[in-house]
Amino acid sequence: MPDPSAVAVFADLREESRDLDSLVGELSEPGWAKATPASGWSVAHQIAHLYWTDRAALLSLTDPAGFARMVEEALAAPDSFVDEGAAEGAALEPAELLARWRTTRTALDEALAVASPDTRFPWYGPPMKAASMASARLMETWAHGQDVADALGVRRTPTARLRHVARIGIRARDYAYAVRGLPAPEGEFRVELTAPDGAESWTYGPADAARRITGSALDFCLLVTQRVHRADTDLTATGPEADRWLDIAQAFAGPAGPGRAPEDTR
Repeated sequence: MPDPSAVAVFADLREESRDLDSLVGELSEPGWAKATPASGWSVAHQIAHLYWTDRAALLSLTDPAGFARMVEEALAAPDSFVDEGAAEGAALEPAELLARWRTTRTALDEALAVASPDTRFPWYGPPMKAASMASARLMETWAHGQDVADALGVRRTPTARLRHVARIGIRARDYAYAVRGLPAPEGEFRVELTAPDGAESWTYGPADAARRITGSALDFCLLVTQRVHRADTDLTATGPEADRWLDIAQAFAGPAGPGRAPEDTR
């Protein structure tokens, strides 16, 4: 019998992708060329990046040798392969890029559904089980979708799917320290987030932990995906290490991101 939690995240990934598709599906060519908050990236670059990473995830699940070749290409150009992959896809006609992204998403959804739940599949970081890979794809789809929404002047309604993003951000706490060459703090933090519906609280870590983070789930997710500056959130920290974490939080793999500038300096 399939793991209900895995089935749920697979469904949430489909819904997150559909929501983003609804923003770009009817865009005119000038719309695809609009600049997003990511320096040098247009709306087309954002979708091209998701197409590229969805394709990598599909290869990881179905063609380990093909995925290994993608890793070799990345190792040959560690500082530029992400931008190069996005630029290659962005150079396609918008209709072609959209079609490729949709086809790859469908194939990835099918591969996730039949993947062995206990197998760890290779990735650019540690190997992941299918459910964790789906969570990571959802996090990236949501984060890059935020860039697209910002470029188009669209205010998205946050959903309970943010729970997956928040969980990744919390689990990646020590990674944020390590990628900056900093020692990770010992012990867990208490994180208390107000869910998008305003009625529920998502809590993580021991209730009696001295180091605490509180605030809205949306702001926490925007921060850990580096789509907002800490000063523009409602997040509060108790204790110097919790305060430090909010300055460096990063949910995604790769080098330390530069983050976003405060709104009043843009």
